[in-house]
Amino acid sequence: MDFEAIIRYIPLYIEAAKLTIVLGGLGILLSTVVGFICSLIRYYKIPIAKQVVGMYIELSRNTPLLIQLFFLYYGLPKLGIKISAETCAIMGLTFLGGSYMAEAFRGGLEAVSKTQIESGMSIGLNEWQLIRYVILPQAFAVSVPAIGANIIFLLKETSIFSAVALADLMFVAKDLIGMYYKTDEALLLLVIAYLIILLPLSVLFSFIERKVRYAGFGH
Repeated sequence: MDFEAIIRYIPLYIEAAKLTIVLGGLGILLSTVVGFICSLIRYYKIPIAKQVVGMYIELSRNTPLLIQLFFLYYGLPKLGIKISAETCAIMGLTFLGGSYMAEAFRGGLEAVSKTQIESGMSIGLNEWQLIRYVILPQAFAVSVPAIGANIIFLLKETSIFSAVALADLMFVAKDLIGMYYKTDEALLLLVIAYLIILLPLSVLFSFIERKVRYAGFGH
């Protein structure tokens, strides 16, 4: 193990980690918004929109992110639509993540019992108040494990971004292996970098899950 090489490579991994976190964070944020909207559409069974969302979810979940990125980065220019590699990565992660987040939110929404909703209606709550004070708090509590798992999954999927020439963590590792044949050193730093990013998130979501697991939402 060449520790001098490891020290030289650390700045490269720091820059790559910044790119990975920024692109991954934006993709996760947008996918959460998309997933929440899609889950509401399916939960309230909005005509036509429900079918469109259903087709989107099936298409997104049953095609690899790599194929989606290739379509965005290499396919769209054939149609005269050119987008940057960064935008392509965010769009691809949003397209993939939106479907997983939609199912996570929908599972939480459908876990709220009808008794709770009827009780809210009986005390005069309107539709918005039902969503705000009755449905969403309970749905979120149920959805936390799935949302946390999806966020970690999507951050790991950023390793595919190297396929569209983005200098993320995987790109840097492959580049160093190809140029200097420092396979062990490059892969060791790659593993450490992902652990530094993902392990705190895993601990955080485990903590949040424990806090909201029961009806008291942490009490």
